[in-house]
Amino acid sequence: MKILIVDDEPHLRMLIQQTLEELEDEGVELLTAANGDEALDSIRGEQPNLVFLDVMMPRRNGFDVCHIVKNELGLTHIHIILLTAKGQEFDRQRGQEVGADLYMTKPFDPDALLAKARAVLGL
Repeated sequence: MKILIVDDEPHLRMLIQQTLEELEDEGVELLTAANGDEALDSIRGEQPNLVFLDVMMPRRNGFDVCHIVKNELGLTHIHIILLTAKGQEFDRQRGQEVGADLYMTKPFDPDALLAKARAVLGL
């Protein structure tokens, strides 16, 4: 099983990675990407089970990446959780429209993030 962590801010990527690293003991591989283009390359090549995807990124934002994965690539089995500092209803609706499975706002509770990953992966 694989989890892809996508965020353009290195410290946030590391924080999410540290939050989820205990899953490595259960056979989960943690992958990271720093932007939307890297994320798409990784998703195509690695086919992760779960993607924690930042919305606000340069070049290609999380909404675009999610739309491409779910609609253009047809990878509907990949569970995508959008992470964003924006909690407005408009953003939630946009997340649903592009096919996101869940929407979490930053700052997030590390325990909640880990619990979501466990639930999605069935651990």
